[in-house]
Amino acid sequence: MAPVNEGKVADIDTGAILRLLTDRRSELKGELERLTEPPTHGASVSFGKRVGDGTSEAVERLSTTAAARSIAASIADIDRALAKIEAGSYGTCDGCGDLIGAPRLEALPAASLCITCSGGKYGGDRT
Repeated sequence: MAPVNEGKVADIDTGAILRLLTDRRSELKGELERLTEPPTHGASVSFGKRVGDGTSEAVERLSTTAAARSIAASIADIDRALAKIEAGSYGTCDGCGDLIGAPRLEALPAASLCITCSGGKYGGDRT
């Protein structure tokens, strides 16, 4: 089944989704830039035997790195959805080619997989 290509897919307004995804991408990009800024001059990151400022900062940087990876993955998901909108295939599952349900797209506008292909309720890919 081919996706509807008239600005709507399964009762979803792709124009509104485009605006929402573009705004969200800008927010995430700003957050990613903030998280990936180099440490301030004089900050030392080290793991020592004693818990101190250096160790705390090192642990914080590890946490920041994980957050940055997650945000980068979200930006990639949004970029994929934006590309699909441009190509006229938004709302089509990358896995099986069926339409992604409107409730899923409303909840996860950057979803590129239907519920079945995403592993359903308890596993698989997050989008």
